[in-house]
Amino acid sequence: MTTEVHTQVSAEELAQTFDESEHAPVDLSGYAFEDWLSLALFWAMSLAVFVQFFTRYVLNDSFAWTEEIATNLLVALVFIGSSMCVRMSRHIQVDFLYRYLSPGIARVLATLIDVIRVAFFAYAALLVWRFMSIIGDEQMTTIALPKNLSYAFVFIGFVLMFFRSVQVAVANWRRGYSVLERPEAFDAPLVAET
Repeated sequence: MTTEVHTQVSAEELAQTFDESEHAPVDLSGYAFEDWLSLALFWAMSLAVFVQFFTRYVLNDSFAWTEEIATNLLVALVFIGSSMCVRMSRHIQVDFLYRYLSPGIARVLATLIDVIRVAFFAYAALLVWRFMSIIGDEQMTTIALPKNLSYAFVFIGFVLMFFRSVQVAVANWRRGYSVLERPEAFDAPLVAET
């Protein structure tokens, strides 16, 4: 079991770490397309919620469209953000059973889970695409925008999850194990470096 180590530092040492971090290079290479899209959706949703709050409680005359826009942006954020979780293998999963399985059986079961996940995301994307063709040009309730706009983000989210799950499955196959088999290999170290 790894224990977390806390070292006492003085105020001067703490201030020095802030000074050092100012000159550290910024590395954005770990972020992917869906990370940036999720960030943009989050701030757009935050702006819509702020406008809703401001018009309701400050102006005492709320805009009706802000709630629908914020809700649709939240849905978009959830599905686009889910592709981040797929890419990083951070969705909720049960790995308890794998502790009691032989490595060979655990590897087969983890590969089967990868295949099922890929198939599910592909099928879900197909279903959303079909649904979008059914609702066609229906408009949102409070604003003259097509409903397909919000469902397009759901579709894009499932497509991204499909591609990311294929990447994860291939990486698991090449590595020889997945997060289900060895969750400790995917955790950040808990011991603080001094």
